[in-house]
Amino acid sequence: MELLRSLIFVPGNRANMLERALGFPADIIMVDLEDSVPPGEKVAARQVASQWIPRLSQAGQRVMVRANSLDTGLTPNELQSLISSDLYGVSVGKTESASDLLEIERLIAPLESGAGLAAGQIKLIPWIESARAIVNVNEMAAALDRTVGIAFGAEDFTNDMGIQRTDEGNEVYHARCTVAIAARAAGIASLDSPYVAFRNPEGLRADAGAARQMGYTGKFAIHPSQVESINEMFSPLPEDVAYARRVMEAWQEAESSGRGSLALDDKMVDVPVVKRAQNLLALVDEIESQLASRGRQ
Repeated sequence: MELLRSLIFVPGNRANMLERALGFPADIIMVDLEDSVPPGEKVAARQVASQWIPRLSQAGQRVMVRANSLDTGLTPNELQSLISSDLYGVSVGKTESASDLLEIERLIAPLESGAGLAAGQIKLIPWIESARAIVNVNEMAAALDRTVGIAFGAEDFTNDMGIQRTDEGNEVYHARCTVAIAARAAGIASLDSPYVAFRNPEGLRADAGAARQMGYTGKFAIHPSQVESINEMFSPLPEDVAYARRVMEAWQEAESSGRGSLALDDKMVDVPVVKRAQNLLALVDEIESQLASRGRQ
């Protein structure tokens, strides 16, 4: 699974903000052509994005672009303008079915080939933002090999449902869990909706903690100040890493003695606990490896 803890939106029409993104510590810089760009600036945003995506990539950032939804008619031209070796992937808003994703595949594949890229090199993150998408999310998560994650959009989902968005989030609990479960079943990342109160760091940590408990592996940010907290919340805690290492050491000793379980800190350790420890330590290795390859601290 790709390391996708933090993904920050940067308006594609704002060159000054894209320049700032050169130093953002996010796992993904998401150049946005959709919600953060006014309708009259969509074409200009495409042009600005085409200039900045190579600069961001050459600075060591992994760059994706959020294209406008298929029903706008803008998606084909956006993909044609922006798909290149500098682009890690694309995200498309308001997808609702596996057939939508097959249509996106039909658009991406020839552009990918024409740019001299390997098949599947351009990754995809579709947005799950409606009742219809929630009903179809299992098929959507497994529809394409290039899909590395699915994203839950709480604001558009509540709009589609005709319900009020609240700070507590009880109204999106079922849908939010459903997306995380579908992603886990498909072996891809689950990416939580942004926390829009960017001047409330305690609220962000609480919201990210709730998402992590649901099984989410990452979260979108709308402000640079959110990125470090999101990275921290979706990385293993030092005490959890230390315990996982103790579990593995104790398990290796038990195995050498022919035992299938053991006690550690007055708790039974058996195969499921060991697997959880193995997965956590594998995540630690992946974080260290990817950050090292991108020159991050």
